[in-house]
Amino acid sequence: MDSRTPCIVGVAQKTYREADGDAPEPLQIWAEVARAAVGDSGGRGVHEAIDSLQVVYSMAWQYDDPPARLAALLGLKPGDRHYSGVSGTTPQRIVDDCAREILAGRREMALVVSAESLATRRRLRKRGHKPDWQFRQTDKKNRIQLGLHQTEIAHQIFQAYLSFAIFDIARRAHLGLSPEENRQRDGEVLARLTGVAANNGRSWFPIAQSSRELIEVTPHNRMISDPYSKNMTAIMDVDMGAALLLTSHEKADALGIPADRRVTLRGFCSANDPAWLAARPDLWRSRAMEEASGEALRCAGIGIDDVAHLDLYSCFASSLNFARDALGLDENDTRPLTVTGGLPYFGGPGNGYVTHSIATLVERLREQPDQFGMVSGVGMHMEKHVYGIYSATPGPLVLPEEASVQARVEADGVREVESHPAGPATVAAYSVTWNREGPHCGVVICDLPNGARCYANVLDPDVMASMQREEWVGRVVELTPGEDDVNLLMA
Repeated sequence: MDSRTPCIVGVAQKTYREADGDAPEPLQIWAEVARAAVGDSGGRGVHEAIDSLQVVYSMAWQYDDPPARLAALLGLKPGDRHYSGVSGTTPQRIVDDCAREILAGRREMALVVSAESLATRRRLRKRGHKPDWQFRQTDKKNRIQLGLHQTEIAHQIFQAYLSFAIFDIARRAHLGLSPEENRQRDGEVLARLTGVAANNGRSWFPIAQSSRELIEVTPHNRMISDPYSKNMTAIMDVDMGAALLLTSHEKADALGIPADRRVTLRGFCSANDPAWLAARPDLWRSRAMEEASGEALRCAGIGIDDVAHLDLYSCFASSLNFARDALGLDENDTRPLTVTGGLPYFGGPGNGYVTHSIATLVERLREQPDQFGMVSGVGMHMEKHVYGIYSATPGPLVLPEEASVQARVEADGVREVESHPAGPATVAAYSVTWNREGPHCGVVICDLPNGARCYANVLDPDVMASMQREEWVGRVVELTPGEDDVNLLMA
């Protein structure tokens, strides 16, 4: 093993409970977890060795220069400073980039932090107050780039709860499951997560729930986007922070960091599916998940059966199920799918969840150094994917051939997306969104006779009701132009 092989040597997490009052602003949380991660390493002079500061985008508050403000607060020496963009893959991607820099000898020690105070911000808003936090950004620079097709904007395909629900129904139809069978299966998978969350003192909802409690629609568990109810969706409005310290084994030796604090990065890979939903050749699976997870395992020199601890990104059931399909995990595989409890139950703090999953995995592997663990991240509308493999037993890091991986994904091609079709079409996937009064709008992806795809909306209450009772994938429908560049589906 190269002595510069990267390892995580310090981790920290913090969950702020409402019962204890309002959480600090993100800057203060970053500082708190950063100091705790330094202490967790058990080394000498660790703080002084940090020469790379990586801050995950915080949705709670936009600072004028987040890394500079944090570096000043912590008293860090000059070095690399980076504030990330927006994606659920961000923490692992940052770890990957830092690992390359450390392995190449360009950096010695990287500090990665994430934090959200979204629950506190919501409570302040309900009290009629605004956050009185520091260093507010004034230039209004927007770091959120969604990459939507113009016709996706016209059909209101903005929210993840809609796009992930569409993928869920596409997979359901591919497997030949009825709507009720599919919801029951989704509930059973998510119920497994709640059992983990119930035993994690950092969870936002540390409560074990049955499949029925998750999927049954009640006044307290309203439908969000068929087939997802409120209890089946990620909770982003939490108050949480986490930090990771990454260095080389060589530097860890120099700083006196004990071997039992180190967890080595053994493999990683990222890949992207097409950004536009309708452009994906298969709506029921993720080719990027298949290729990226396979490459990460190849680099680590292991197979999925060798992985004892999993944390698969779980914002919605389709994300979990696509990952299970990609990894070849069948219904009889009893390994927990999360080490934290997952985004709906542990909590999904904006772009920072994977910081928590990595930190929790590090703690687990320190206790079981002969085992391997895997984390995954998913970004945007199930477009971006990343996998990381870790072990407390040192070993070489083989860098992934990500260009080849992405080329294999793209070899499947893309479907052309038309904006203004008319006439017959076949339903490829869909979902029905709800508001507090009931079903609000159906959103459909259709296959066109010429091989292209398009989007359409459904406004007829009877058709929306039918779509939730019966399988509409494969039905031939009629498309007609509506207002504002919207295509309407006519049954």
